Amino acid sequence: MPSSRSSRVLRSLSAGTVAAALTVGLAACGSAASSASSGSADNVAPGAVTVAALSNGAGTQTDIKVAEVAALHAELPASVAKSGQLVIGVGALPAGFPPLAFVGSDQQTLTGSEPDFGRLVAAVLGLKPVVQNSTWENLFVGIDSGRTDIGFSNITDTEERKKKYDFASYRQDNLAFEVVKSSTWNFGGDWTTLAGRTVAVSSGTNQEKILLEWQAKLKAAGKQLTIKYYPDNNAVHLALLGGKIDAYFGPNPGIAYQIAQDAKTPTPTRNAGTYSGAGASLQGLIAATVKKGSGLAQPVADAINYLIRNGQYARWLAAWNLSDEAVTSSQVNPPGLPLSDS
Repeated sequence: MPSSRSSRVLRSLSAGTVAAALTVGLAACGSAASSASSGSADNVAPGAVTVAALSNGAGTQTDIKVAEVAALHAELPASVAKSGQLVIGVGALPAGFPPLAFVGSDQQTLTGSEPDFGRLVAAVLGLKPVVQNSTWENLFVGIDSGRTDIGFSNITDTEERKKKYDFASYRQDNLAFEVVKSSTWNFGGDWTTLAGRTVAVSSGTNQEKILLEWQAKLKAAGKQLTIKYYPDNNAVHLALLGGKIDAYFGPNPGIAYQIAQDAKTPTPTRNAGTYSGAGASLQGLIAATVKKGSGLAQPVADAINYLIRNGQYARWLAAWNLSDEAVTSSQVNPPGLPLSDS
């Protein structure tokens, strides 16, 4: 497993949503080499991509018009252009991590914001999307071996990973605080507002590291932050609704998913503020990941910027309740998580 904070964030999100995924029948299936692109998520009219299909309430199904841009297709490496397809790696086995990547309500199609965005990028580049689901570790093995062209799987841009991969950024890497909707507390980007609060966090994660740092600072100032741990996401959710904790600090996409599930219940929750997964000094970025020197990063970034300029990007984010993670542009190999934190 990559020794970076982003993998720990992804792992915490995966573990934290396993129970929720199982309750809606979304347990992943298939082998590391299985293709999930042939399901109904891709059975749409030419010139359109359906996002949030088969999402079982994790997103809002939306048809997004998008067509090949010949000038961007011309930028592709010859081998990719000749193949006519974009092989997209997603590391969602064994259980998936809604809303980012999970097996849909038909029990076979890989849905989620990540494979959906890969499909949109492929459409702009005039390529057929072939989505391959694997474990997190095998996602990178696939890129290294050339079995997959690109990874769309909540992969954080880090300086350590730049030794082997090129990146095209497309989403902010954020953490968030979840509170009950009736709560008047908001984070506001200021850790001092946590004084006197009780917050749950997953052990061994990037968010725990950050929260422990804030706890130490508050203690030095004579103030208290109580941190609690629970065995799974369901236990955290029950503690939040029961008033045993004031907030849960976790990956923003997972919290967006939980808020969407709670929206029509008697006990809705809300987002009380986000914080960069890379810490105070750097905005963490999620990026499409390709083999270093493959020549694919720039055309992918150009395709993403086309989607941003023409509105399809905003519609994709909105469909998955992730509008608060929007970037203004895609960058090739932007500053990533420092080596000391990777």
